[in-house]
Amino acid sequence: MGPGGRGAGRRGEGARALITLVTGTSTGVGKTVATAALAATAEGSVVVVKPVQTGAADGDSDAREVTRLTGVEAQEWTTLDAPLAPDTAARRQGVELPTLASYAARIARLPQDAVIVEGAGGLLVRLDEDGGTLLDLAAQLRAEVVVVVAAGLGTLNHTELTVDALRARGVSVRGLVVGAWPAEPGLAERCNLEDLQRIAPLLAVIPEGAGSLAREEFVAAAPGWFSAA
Repeated sequence: MGPGGRGAGRRGEGARALITLVTGTSTGVGKTVATAALAATAEGSVVVVKPVQTGAADGDSDAREVTRLTGVEAQEWTTLDAPLAPDTAARRQGVELPTLASYAARIARLPQDAVIVEGAGGLLVRLDEDGGTLLDLAAQLRAEVVVVVAAGLGTLNHTELTVDALRARGVSVRGLVVGAWPAEPGLAERCNLEDLQRIAPLLAVIPEGAGSLAREEFVAAAPGWFSAA
């Protein structure tokens, strides 16, 4: 947590929060751990939002994991039982999803200095019944986006596609985070680390297994993952 961290007051009347949306190039790339690392190093008062959480019947809760790792407040708004894309999970469960516009309005009203929004799945996964995606939400909120990427083979193509989609909509790409850097990287990983920086700025490299750290260890280590990148 930066010097203005958890104990800092909330922003003044009329000031706009710094809204960061976190997406991944695929599932399983370390998006929740990266979200927690961003929260742990954010300045001022911070809140993490998970607009849609799937897999709730299996006990999945990215918001709860962020709070466990950082102590930062994390809100979970719509929970769905099946570990599927939100619109698919909602349809199978017979649940009507809130509109993307309602999520955007609710996010914009949050009083914290920094609002970090973790998406579900990748950038173009549908979050409501009208086909609204995290890309649409980023455009509505005029937010910046952090893309969490894998370290190994295939990551350059997936990263390029995601970043191109963001830039084509005029959405600001803050940069990339490698979500799980192996203890013994191979040739592909080492080359990718250099090549990813030709696509967008590399913000952080998070070591594999960081999500198993205790809170104090995680918060203490997080700034180093950013400075090393």
